[in-house]
Amino acid sequence: MALISEILLWLFVLNLGVATGAGLFETRIVLPQWFSRTATGYAVNGEAMRATDTGRRFWGMVTTLPLTLLTLANLAAAGLASPPLHDWWLAAALLTLLERIGTFGFFIPTALRLQRADARQPAATSRLIAWWRRLNYLRLALNLLAWLAALRAFSLLPLSS
Repeated sequence: MALISEILLWLFVLNLGVATGAGLFETRIVLPQWFSRTATGYAVNGEAMRATDTGRRFWGMVTTLPLTLLTLANLAAAGLASPPLHDWWLAAALLTLLERIGTFGFFIPTALRLQRADARQPAATSRLIAWWRRLNYLRLALNLLAWLAALRAFSLLPLSS
């Protein structure tokens, strides 16, 4: 059982690292293509969102299913660990669970809504984009903190001989 727990944590650390790096890349490179600043706020480029379709082309394979399943498995494994490993591991899993809830509850449905945004309601679209941008920084922070906590937990694993 210990080997399975170690593998789960190892996969969790790797996946969180990829998710954190990819999230930073998306924030700096992709989101400016989707959301532009206007004189009255933000505008959405639904065509660019549909063309890049990072949700299905990348995130679905990296985080939507894999990270979600790894989070649940690591929650269970962390619960069986002893302190201080337990504390760091559980913190990483709970932070990621919070990020996953935000992703499924806000980011995915909002991305779909923005792809079909009504050009006749620019103020409503602008507010939604502003929320997206603000909350995305929080999501990135949760990912980074979870990754750092998972790395700390990983460093506390007993060395196998």
